[in-house]
Amino acid sequence: MPGPWGALLYEARITHVRRTPRRVFRHRTPLWLVDLDQIPELPRPLRRLAGFRTADHGGAPGLTIRQELERELAAHGIGLDGGRVLMLAQARSLGHVFDPLTVYWCRDRDGAPLCTVAEVRNTYGGRHRYVLRPDAAGRADAAKEFYVSPFLPVEGHYRMLLPEPGDRLRLTVHLDLPDGPAFTATVSGTGRPAGPAALLRSLLRHPFATWAVSLHIRAQGIRLWLRGLPVHPRNAAVPAPTVEEVPHA
Repeated sequence: MPGPWGALLYEARITHVRRTPRRVFRHRTPLWLVDLDQIPELPRPLRRLAGFRTADHGGAPGLTIRQELERELAAHGIGLDGGRVLMLAQARSLGHVFDPLTVYWCRDRDGAPLCTVAEVRNTYGGRHRYVLRPDAAGRADAAKEFYVSPFLPVEGHYRMLLPEPGDRLRLTVHLDLPDGPAFTATVSGTGRPAGPAALLRSLLRHPFATWAVSLHIRAQGIRLWLRGLPVHPRNAAVPAPTVEEVPHA
């Protein structure tokens, strides 16, 4: 990838559309596309502004993000065998990150698409990876297996469109319940080569962006709760959630 840091930085627009009751939620945030073999290491004065830690992706101490992903894929019978992996993620900034959706595009050593991994988080430290085999257009389906929103059950089916991005980013996730469509999320944006100027411009446009994502999700959940939407509780051993579905569940 071009640029001094070998990565792309997107000005991403995220849209959530809930069907019943009809609610539309939008916000903007910077997202990075990085090669897991060449994760940018910023100059020391800029490191608190953007960084990537294995722990932010569920990794064990001593493992890189790639090694953690390889371990997970091996459990599904998939070996990267030296192939390339691109990761779309929010960077840790000013000591905080909450990345609702991280996507990995995995290719084999010959460059052929191998699989796509959608890594989902909720605001309670939960994490789940959907290992997908998309078609040539990036379309894939998956049964919902992870609790994200208290206002949607852990059931239903996802229809995802996750093409590997380049200069343009466009991802879509639909959740269908037995009685019909329930939720749609889109992530779109234009990528620019990541470097000091692009990073500082992004921070000026979206100061405290990682904190803002968490705040927006909680605010949306409160609005739905105030409207009296029924809550689908999680396991009694886990504190009841308070957030709205995000574009990754």
